[in-house]
Amino acid sequence: MKQKSMSAKQKAHNKILNYLKNKEIFSIYKDFKKLLKSGNSYAVAVSGGPDSLALAYFSKCFSLENKTKFLYFIVDHRLRKDSGLEAKKVSARLKKFGINCKILTWKGKKPTSNIQSIARYNRYHLIAKECKKSKTKNLLLGHQIEDLYENFFLRLLRGSGLKGLISMDVTSEDSINGIKIFRPLINIEKLKLINVSKKVFNFFIKDPSNTNDVFTRIRIRKLINELKREGLDINKLKLSIKNLKDSDRTIKFYVSRNIEENAIYFKNKQNYFLKRDFFYQPNEIVFRSLSSLLNKISKRYYSPRGKSLVELINKVKFKDFKKSTLGGCIVEKINESVLISREKPKKH
Repeated sequence: MKQKSMSAKQKAHNKILNYLKNKEIFSIYKDFKKLLKSGNSYAVAVSGGPDSLALAYFSKCFSLENKTKFLYFIVDHRLRKDSGLEAKKVSARLKKFGINCKILTWKGKKPTSNIQSIARYNRYHLIAKECKKSKTKNLLLGHQIEDLYENFFLRLLRGSGLKGLISMDVTSEDSINGIKIFRPLINIEKLKLINVSKKVFNFFIKDPSNTNDVFTRIRIRKLINELKREGLDINKLKLSIKNLKDSDRTIKFYVSRNIEENAIYFKNKQNYFLKRDFFYQPNEIVFRSLSSLLNKISKRYYSPRGKSLVELINKVKFKDFKKSTLGGCIVEKINESVLISREKPKKH
């Protein structure tokens, strides 16, 4: 590269890093970079909202300081008329900062119900597919602390157990097709991330679906704001979630022990053989152990519905149980033991 070009590039890099002189921005970045390792490669999910733009900025800073490879992806869901134009607009704005985004398009028939959940599933899997191609094993998501609170109440209303209530964390217990999930901004307030996006990019996209009451998550968001006005102490809510996470770590210990002592994995056949004692543990331990193994065999991101899993566990304990399918797996009883294998895809 010519000296003049090198100089121009260095100036651009210095301009990007210069924003770290802002105390609030640097404070966020300091915590952000503790989670990452310079020897790894990362993918970044970018939506154009302030959270993901802040995530893209901090990722760029880390890549400049540590010469770490980052890939940036924007998913155009084609759920709104102007989504394609918005994706190109975000990509063009980030390109000025040396952040090159690849736009992935969700093709095919669009859902008429459960839209946000299905869109999220497809978004993650489109990005995970690209990660596999480039042998990138880590994906950064721009969730922030308000997302954590919304997820808590959403799961509470659905009757989720402990794992569901605190499922959104800095690192995810489950992977997406083997891609590890990181949420480095999960403890940061949204307002601070808005300030980062304004300061650095002077830009972010306002998604109209964020005010649409048709979506349960938006109604939950409004409910939280109403509870704040009624005296909800966010710091106490944060402490409660932290205490629940501590309890969750204890349960994880016993889940790991149950799998280690009572489950045998046959790598060549990619199935699990479960001893009788696997199912004679406390209910939550059995529930989580089985959920984990079903995910590993099926290679799915989302676990089967809790109700379906409980029904299966109860069936297995009956003597006349023979075989059932759940979450892309075949669960078969052999004498007092259970075999879990992957369900063959149906031919169309």
